[in-house]
Amino acid sequence: MTLINGTCVAINGQGVLIRGPSGSGKSDLALRLIDGGASLVSDDYCQIGLKDGVLTLKAPPPIKDKLEVRGYGIVKLTALAFVSVDLVVDLINDSEVDRIPDSNTCFVEGIKLKHLVLNAHTPSSAAKVRLALQITPDSF
Repeated sequence: MTLINGTCVAINGQGVLIRGPSGSGKSDLALRLIDGGASLVSDDYCQIGLKDGVLTLKAPPPIKDKLEVRGYGIVKLTALAFVSVDLVVDLINDSEVDRIPDSNTCFVEGIKLKHLVLNAHTPSSAAKVRLALQITPDSF
């Protein structure tokens, strides 16, 4: 398994990999999704694996069941053992977000996945993640 920088949650069994630089809001977006019913898989780093053409993520043992809440500290939450990845969310500055992107897919480890680019600090960011899970892109 490969270690990647990112946070992962599951929404109704669908895995969401949240990527972005330090301070971009990965853990904060994950917390808002968890508050809305999602389950934690891993915060900050994920072990990524590929089995039978399916990309899976799980927490490295030292950080399993932990979520960083900025301004509060590290909290213990029961995390899922692993999840298959259904959506990749890349976090960028609001001014860089395309209103209508050219593509809503990306490749991770050679696997084509749904892709969403957004600013985590936008009030609608959690709703956009949930919506993206429900929609099949035209390019899929």
